[in-house]
Amino acid sequence: MAAPHKSKTRNRTLPRDPGKQLVVITGMSGSGKASVMKAFEDLGYYCVDNMPIGLVPRFADLVKQSSEIEKAALVTDIREGEQLKKLPQIIRNLKRQVNTTVLFLEASDEVLLRRFSETRRPHPLGKDSTVKSALSQERRMLQPIRDMADVVVDSSRFNVHELRSHITARFTQGSTEKDILISLVSFGYKSGVPQDADLVFDVRFLPNPHFVPEFRPLTGRHPKVAKYIRSFAQTQEFIRRISDLLVYLIPHYVREGKSYLTIAFGCTGGQHRSVLISEEVRKLLAKSGYQVKVIHRDCPK
Repeated sequence: MAAPHKSKTRNRTLPRDPGKQLVVITGMSGSGKASVMKAFEDLGYYCVDNMPIGLVPRFADLVKQSSEIEKAALVTDIREGEQLKKLPQIIRNLKRQVNTTVLFLEASDEVLLRRFSETRRPHPLGKDSTVKSALSQERRMLQPIRDMADVVVDSSRFNVHELRSHITARFTQGSTEKDILISLVSFGYKSGVPQDADLVFDVRFLPNPHFVPEFRPLTGRHPKVAKYIRSFAQTQEFIRRISDLLVYLIPHYVREGKSYLTIAFGCTGGQHRSVLISEEVRKLLAKSGYQVKVIHRDCPK
């Protein structure tokens, strides 16, 4: 983040109040800012959406001077157009008078395009260009703000409820390194590796229940199949070793700013071994205090 510049604004001369909290929510259109603001409302923040850039310093003054407002959140984004260029300097000034956190929300172009298609809403930059080109222009305009953000959350793999839950955990007093959403995905290599996986582990070295006739139509969630796979020493050792590795790795991903982690386990068809391993690892990570969900991509319903 660039060093603060001297300013003649009256906000600059106000002493910083360490007791007040202000969160500036910004980011890409369609990234979930409205859902995030609702999460802050549930946390007791005084919230304002679509704050004009020129009113942000005045709002900070109100928060600072009010005896009733201890924590507040505001949303300002690309709807402000060219005025958004003023926001980085305004934020630098705010940080000198109030505990200010800049929360930047983003998502992949693929996800944002899908969300705009589903809602059929035009992009704020106008109808004269395609949504794809508008998103590209928006990213360029927002880059200086993203560069100075204190927290960056990529909402691509969150649904609405998961996003609100993540923000609630992240901004609740006493939050820990375990406030990360972990997705465990079982898959079959014959259908391809999941493109969104952060870590991929091949479990095809384990004995394959597919070659046991009575197990062939079943899945790794069936008690008999699970017992069969777990009966091999290499299965037990792999589960122990991979769980220990993940418990070591995950805090490092959190410190690097990861909001979620997708870990994929693959076998030949995605029906037996990868399913069992995903379920076993889920149990162990959950016992360690992590939020974990399992997706069996290629497992028969």
